[in-house]
Amino acid sequence: MMLGAWGNRDHDDGVRIIHAALEGGINFIDTADVYSGGESEEIVGKALRGRRDSVVLATKFVAPMGEDTNQRGASRRWIMHEVENSLRRLDTDYIDLYQAHRPDPSVDIDDTLSALSDLVHQGKVRVLGSSTYPAELIVEAQWMAERRGRERFRCEQPPYSIFARAVETAVLPTCERYGMGVIPWSPLAGGWLTGKYRRGSDLPSGGRAARVPDRFDYERPENQRKLDLVEELLKVAADAGLSLTHLSMAWVLEHPAVTSAIIGPRTMDQLTDLLAGADAHLEDDVLDRIDELVPPGTTVNPADAGWSPPGHSRKARRRVRR
Repeated sequence: MMLGAWGNRDHDDGVRIIHAALEGGINFIDTADVYSGGESEEIVGKALRGRRDSVVLATKFVAPMGEDTNQRGASRRWIMHEVENSLRRLDTDYIDLYQAHRPDPSVDIDDTLSALSDLVHQGKVRVLGSSTYPAELIVEAQWMAERRGRERFRCEQPPYSIFARAVETAVLPTCERYGMGVIPWSPLAGGWLTGKYRRGSDLPSGGRAARVPDRFDYERPENQRKLDLVEELLKVAADAGLSLTHLSMAWVLEHPAVTSAIIGPRTMDQLTDLLAGADAHLEDDVLDRIDELVPPGTTVNPADAGWSPPGHSRKARRRVRR
């Protein structure tokens, strides 16, 4: 997500970062059509020329790709159109893992699974997945696939970090029950769990802070709580002989439901640091200390949940009929 206009605008540097990741042992790359308006997919496509078959490549659809209301969503019309765009930008004939980036309440899940199943049968997609789906929609999608004979979602990509633990309540157990892979996004909570944001530091601006300000605004009490927690977690990390970044990545990987955690480096230095902590392991006493700071199932700031159900909207809450 950080390669392109949303982060590192230097395409050649982005290619170098991806090559260094592959040489460092990474064999799975996840992107999305919406990242920098398709630019991220283009950078990935350049980086994988001559290396495509050695990489498991994932991308996503649903998010708006233009002002037109038809240029988004999980309808058959848009899926069939947008998969061709992603294939072109990625410079590939097939996508290993094609994921619905968010739920689309305006579309019947069977319509989505029907279109995606056709892509699997056509050989353009290998495996289907969802991202940031609540447990009830994961179950509905599994049930629908079985009932209608569709290809099923085999992977879920949820938000999961020390600061965003809500998925522990139902999403992760549901994925385990259905044998689904789990590849969490934002294991470093958008940079919070690197120690980048601390009391006395400048207010975050640009990048993620501009796109999702509620996650970074220091004036919000939830983010004040994050600032307090960072100081406590830095102590935990120091006692464990780890940096906060390595502690936070290892913590996500310790959950038995998690298959792999997605990293999002913007620079070569960030990638180098993340690779250096790949083998970090946390003892039970460290995990217990973290649980005391952020109890299981807790998300410190609801804005980190990644998706708000339609039932939470003001209109739904007030039962306004117009």
